[in-house]
Amino acid sequence: MLLAVLSGLLFSIAMVFFGKGLKAKWSPLLLVLPPVLFTFFASFIPFISSGNIQLQHINWVPSLGINFDFKLDGLSLLFTLMITGIGTAIFIYARKYLKGHPYFDRFFGYLFLFMSAMLGVVLSNNILLLFIFWELTSISSFFLIGFNNDNADSRKSALTALSITGLGGFFLLASLILIGNIAGTYTISELINSRDLLLKDPLYPLIIGLLFIGAFTKSAQFPFHFWLPGAMKAPTPVSAYLHSATMVKAGIYLLARFSPILGGTDYWNYTLIIVGGITMLYASIHSLFRTDLKGILAYSTISALGILTFLIGLGTKEAMIAVSVFILAHALYKATLFLVTGIIDHETHTRDITVLSGLRKVLPPVALAGILAALSSAGFPLVTLGFIGKDLIYEATLTFSNPTLIWTLTGLAIVTNIGLVAAGFMAGITPFVGKLPQQFEKIHIPYKGLWIPPLVLALLGIILGIFPAVVGELITNQTANTIFGANTNSHLAVWHGWTLVLFLSLGTLAVGSLLYILNKPSMAKLAAIERFNVISPKTIIMGLGSKIMQFSSWYTDRMHNGYLRSYHLKIILFAEAVLAYKLWVSGPIYIDFWSLTYPDLYEVAIVFVLIGALFLILTTPSRLTAVVSMSVIGYCICLIFVIYSAPDLAMTQFTIDTLSTVLFVLVLYKLPGFVNLTNKKVLFRDALVAISFGIIIALTAFKIWAEPINKDISNFYGENAYILAKGKNVVNVILVDFRGIDTMFETVVLSIAAIGVYSMIRLRLKSSEKE
Repeated sequence: MLLAVLSGLLFSIAMVFFGKGLKAKWSPLLLVLPPVLFTFFASFIPFISSGNIQLQHINWVPSLGINFDFKLDGLSLLFTLMITGIGTAIFIYARKYLKGHPYFDRFFGYLFLFMSAMLGVVLSNNILLLFIFWELTSISSFFLIGFNNDNADSRKSALTALSITGLGGFFLLASLILIGNIAGTYTISELINSRDLLLKDPLYPLIIGLLFIGAFTKSAQFPFHFWLPGAMKAPTPVSAYLHSATMVKAGIYLLARFSPILGGTDYWNYTLIIVGGITMLYASIHSLFRTDLKGILAYSTISALGILTFLIGLGTKEAMIAVSVFILAHALYKATLFLVTGIIDHETHTRDITVLSGLRKVLPPVALAGILAALSSAGFPLVTLGFIGKDLIYEATLTFSNPTLIWTLTGLAIVTNIGLVAAGFMAGITPFVGKLPQQFEKIHIPYKGLWIPPLVLALLGIILGIFPAVVGELITNQTANTIFGANTNSHLAVWHGWTLVLFLSLGTLAVGSLLYILNKPSMAKLAAIERFNVISPKTIIMGLGSKIMQFSSWYTDRMHNGYLRSYHLKIILFAEAVLAYKLWVSGPIYIDFWSLTYPDLYEVAIVFVLIGALFLILTTPSRLTAVVSMSVIGYCICLIFVIYSAPDLAMTQFTIDTLSTVLFVLVLYKLPGFVNLTNKKVLFRDALVAISFGIIIALTAFKIWAEPINKDISNFYGENAYILAKGKNVVNVILVDFRGIDTMFETVVLSIAAIGVYSMIRLRLKSSEKE
């Protein structure tokens, strides 16, 4: 599984070197990986459907608890099949959709990277590894959303999405670390054994709160939902892949994965019910006012994600069965509708449903795909997988454990689904019915690579709706079992008799259809609802972000003003405050003057030379004299090291001082003299800070001298330097081996600096930019 997960990353890297050649005759090679991965994961269906689990363990950084641990069970199998199966359709579609685009290779590099990241998220059996891939999805989606980087709106949408999901990732990391520390393991499959320990821990509310923020931001739950409609600035293949089937469901996957571990409490259940309920109703209503096809699909997607969160919050067996089926049903019809929208936009250059109509006459296969997807979205009975999903939603609400809330929750689900029925028809039927406008009469059927993928996905939603037992026995049953943490004994069927659930589904379809007929979206209606944006979550959160930016600007101006002397002063003052506080709380300092050793004559001479050089630095107007005096101070310190039996430090100090002096002389000898500072307040301030620092350092030295000597650390390094690291120089061993991670990050920083310098050297600005 490791190779399957990393294959997308490897292909993404390969695009850097071979991407240009894949723009033309070699572009079919881009379509190889997704179907191969789909076939690979599909081969596990018989094994997983029998109730088995496939595990893989490869050590990576075991000392930190980070390993390549992968787990393929019912839940991860469903997601891997969606990621690779719908991914196959997206790759075929995108190859034609972006044909001739100057950044064709770059787009597919990002898409491969994202596919790899999503596979890593759903297969990770190590929570820290999951987080690494989780953040990689945010980064890769940032590049995909902002792919049209010459468009200011695309750049803004990408930054907004990265800011929201990145903030959620920070809280998620805190939650995962707390979980791992309390349970004593970072392996997800082992956390179930620590369920009681986690639920009884005082930090349990904090843990799930942080986890919820991570999931809600990624899956666009209220009030973090607003980044998703903005992300529709991305190319259509991105919207179809990320925002219907994969990335936005990562938060749903996270909640489903941790439900058996952290769920089952009132904190967990009612938080998800409330947030999911608000999200699904809010977004369902908003979708009815949109006139842009992508806007309609964006808000209906948010509503569907709210339904999934709501169902996980219900926590019952019926709810988990509904989650497993609705995830798949929604992915199939929503990806289809996004792809159909892309074709309409590609051919007509508009997505405004007040303008679009009659396109069935010029785009018949596209119309068929859109209508079938709209019917599945509406839950058309007996022939669509969406119908099975809607039935299961009502069954879940009607069997909720709290009888007093059953009809409230059911009513909430009904109202939401009525809105989604109308929204689905608006997106999948409205552009194709009615009279064909004259400006669209010359439109022709596009490449097969554009209309075949959505048609296949739409037909798949119908086939699985007619034969739900097949998908149930092979995939969704084990998905539901994994989420519920026990056997759900689910059996999907088209017909269950004349039940209350069936009547609710038929009533929802009828009222939703009537609402679709009566509702006439317009710019006037949209403008009317936009007036409430002043109190919308987007306005509030973006306003808060603006205040943070203002504070950051003020703080930067005060604390990072670009003057080296200012930085030195603040660093020294902070060090003085910390050391003074530590000295104050550590108690009185006892100095045994009788045990002090008095300096020899040559030591006194060295100190006088050092003081004289320091006085010369402070009084000379010449930079060259100051540099030479600084070197005298350095050499005096070298002599002190020699006197106190540290010749290696003395040689190091001597080398550094000599090199520094030479460099300073080469650079500074042509510069003018120092500015004569006549501000007595500044001189007094600097003198006071310097004297205080000296006194504090002296007191610290006396405090350390009075403490008993503990040589455990030095003994450890001395004894183990050669045994563990095979090095005889203890200092080198500490830097390279015992502090290897620290040194590694220092190397990374230097490498980044080198890349930055190289970029500046290679930068070629236009004449206008130079000005």
